[in-house]
Amino acid sequence: MSAVPAPPLPDKTALIGGCARLPLRCDAARLRAEVEALPASLWETRGGRVGPHDAARAIFLRGYAPAEGRHMPLEDREALTLTPYVRQIITQIVPAPPQRCLLALLPAGAIVPPHQDHGPYFLKTIRIHVPVSTHDQAWMYCAGHVYRMLPGEIWALNNSAMHAVWNADAALARTHLICDFLPTPALVDLLGSAERELGVVNTEVETRLFAELGETT
Repeated sequence: MSAVPAPPLPDKTALIGGCARLPLRCDAARLRAEVEALPASLWETRGGRVGPHDAARAIFLRGYAPAEGRHMPLEDREALTLTPYVRQIITQIVPAPPQRCLLALLPAGAIVPPHQDHGPYFLKTIRIHVPVSTHDQAWMYCAGHVYRMLPGEIWALNNSAMHAVWNADAALARTHLICDFLPTPALVDLLGSAERELGVVNTEVETRLFAELGETT
């Protein structure tokens, strides 16, 4: 009996480019209020994330960080019961099966340095970012361009490309809901109609982000 062939891996450069804004919306005020109501104790760790994410704090809602959960099931975590609207976003608004899902908070002035996500899990999933709280000095960098992601929007990120984040504000944190999805035909169709030319070249941001690589080696 022959084995069932694995589905083809998504070509993220063709589907997304760097970052692409999907033709979807969420209730920004409802999402922010729900996340801000979470117990402060949940934000006390990095959620098991390591390497380039050392500066960020995280709450895993589904699954586990690769460093601690490589062989663990992609199960719902207790924190997801406290965020019913997040559950609605990842199970109803985005038309694909959710995989790992987390809330990531980047403190004021902090950087996630340039990196690429490698491994079978990352190759077969599409990463979606939903801004929870942000500001005009929060920069997402991907594939040579810088993007501003706003509350209410839903974005795809090509995490196979070189990407990074700089929260350049001296006082404000930046929080995103991040969830990986298996690429269904419905999600691929949305990517096909997404806005892909929203990034700009910003030499100041790019120089600061890549300088971080030298500072951490």
